[in-house]
Amino acid sequence: MTSCSAMTPTPTTAKETLSALLKHLKLSHMNHHWQALERQALEQSWSHAQFLLALCEHEASQRYHSRIQPALKEAKLPPAKAISNFDFSRCPNLNQATLAQLSQDPAWLSRGENLLLFGPSGVGKTHLAAAISRALIDLGARVKFCSATALVQQLQAAKADLKLLPALLKLDKYDLLVLDDISYVKKSEAETSVLFELIAHRYELRSLLITANHAFSAWDDIFADTTMTVAAVDRLVHHAVIIEIQADSFRQHRAKQRSQKQTDKTGQVN
Repeated sequence: MTSCSAMTPTPTTAKETLSALLKHLKLSHMNHHWQALERQALEQSWSHAQFLLALCEHEASQRYHSRIQPALKEAKLPPAKAISNFDFSRCPNLNQATLAQLSQDPAWLSRGENLLLFGPSGVGKTHLAAAISRALIDLGARVKFCSATALVQQLQAAKADLKLLPALLKLDKYDLLVLDDISYVKKSEAETSVLFELIAHRYELRSLLITANHAFSAWDDIFADTTMTVAAVDRLVHHAVIIEIQADSFRQHRAKQRSQKQTDKTGQVN
């Protein structure tokens, strides 16, 4: 009969077995760092729970960074845009709770719903679109941020090569497709027809986030005819949150501030 002591692994065997198990469980970061954390735990008299917590936190952190960097590279978001650094004081009518909900709960993406941000140039539409996108990427969503005109031109080229459907299907991998500044799409049948086909293709399947300088009443300036305008708007608003930003241009406000500071400095020198 084998004794209990004979079944107890030696320290070297235990370490080898642990490393093998961590590798089998695909806990690569934990496997790489557990021995260094073990030494720190012994030096600082950690409890077993503290040691295990530190291991798990490290694994989670490394997995997050391993996932988030490729996701951000793929999304191509404008840099340094977050809900936390948006100046809501200049947009008193903007509902922060709605924006927070959209940023923190990706369920609307699974339902193929849309988000439409309207407002004049310079009021922060792109900032909010990028900030919401960034938050959703943190939650695991796959996002692509595009200039509306650039994407339409790509789709137009694909259509000319008889490859529009494959191009649209390729975009299906993104839970959220952001079309920034749709108002600058040229009113030509070639461009607006592919824009309509994109909207129709994603309808009720994948989400769109669109920023526009003009409300729907002015979208006849985008699409080639009223029938196409009505059909596109109908699909976009059927399952959508619509947010209108009413504020003065941030860029003009900052330009005035810089000009005032320069005037003040000049006056002090004189």
